Amino acid sequence: MGIRKLMEKNFKIKVRVNEPLLIGNEKKYLMSCLTSNSISSSGSFLKKFEKKFASTVNRKYGIAVSSGTAALQIAVDCLKLKKGDEVILPAFTIISCILPLIRAGIKPILIDSDLNTWNMDTSSIKKKITKKTKAIIVPHIYGLPVEMTPILKLAKRYKLKIIEDAAEVLGLEYKKKKCGSFGDISIFSFYANKHITTGEGGMIVTNSDQIAKDSRSLRNICFNQKRRFSHEELGWNFRMTNLQAALGLAQLENLSSFVKKKRFIGNFYNKHLKDCKGIMLPLEKTNYAKNIYWVYGILIKDKKISIKKLTRELERKGIETRPFFWPLNKQPVLKRMGYFKNLKLPNAEYLANQGFYIPSGLSLTKIQQKYVVEVFKKIIQKI
Repeated sequence: MGIRKLMEKNFKIKVRVNEPLLIGNEKKYLMSCLTSNSISSSGSFLKKFEKKFASTVNRKYGIAVSSGTAALQIAVDCLKLKKGDEVILPAFTIISCILPLIRAGIKPILIDSDLNTWNMDTSSIKKKITKKTKAIIVPHIYGLPVEMTPILKLAKRYKLKIIEDAAEVLGLEYKKKKCGSFGDISIFSFYANKHITTGEGGMIVTNSDQIAKDSRSLRNICFNQKRRFSHEELGWNFRMTNLQAALGLAQLENLSSFVKKKRFIGNFYNKHLKDCKGIMLPLEKTNYAKNIYWVYGILIKDKKISIKKLTRELERKGIETRPFFWPLNKQPVLKRMGYFKNLKLPNAEYLANQGFYIPSGLSLTKIQQKYVVEVFKKIIQKI
């Protein structure tokens, strides 16, 4: 019996697009929290997780928070930007990157994408810099890093701050240097689909004593050390619990094996889907990095192939998919607020309309992956 028929017969649960892998000390560490009643935002695992994580990405400080979105909010707050200041960021990214700017009245300046890497087009940044530009938000997209060298040069020349969104690339290196070590502030996410997970959660990393101090205060509603309930500034309740940190620490211990598995999954798809016509697969590598395949994205290039029909047929066969990010210049909520009325960014819009990703989570088995390949190729041939 073939893989496809075997799967269709025996797997009633769909092949999910992403599921975490809990194979280490997760249960042991969680039980330690429960037996010691250390379940809140104070506990030994929180400090251990922050310290080990910071060390993993070659940073001085790690500040654990409740989500990657919370980490971005605090990162922007730490820069103390003013209403009317400008921040450059790509259009093709998750909406979390722009939320802190909108809420603070900071003007977002959008950059189009590079169609080969799917990251922001670094060659178009310089012409967007004005006297009001204060920072650049740099999200690494789907498994390849942004080309950082030109951004670092621009930041130094124009005295700009860098917020590095490394949520999707934990364990990845750019020119043999850890992603997450480039920003004045860098952030990570530990949502269930990331390389390590705490269910929900995030991390701010930095080498700045002041940013670390401000981040810790902001995540804890700016409690006053002299008089706890007297507040000099407005903060957030973005604390991570000891339970989450225990889970994160156990996950972090297996990071190297998780990265190897992600690359195995990516290389398997590359090998078996490379002959499919009308599609573009992710770049395996550039001259500065090797893909970590956070997700395995596919671009539909042939206009004869209906992406809606393709993904619908995959879903019908029990294979879950996800569309690519919807570009910020096309976000309905932002359009209603008056942002980006006539802004066209063709590459970001093309990626959003023609891209989706297939199952590539850490729990994906080889049998499931063979099934995905077999079904995908059969549907493509039909269409």
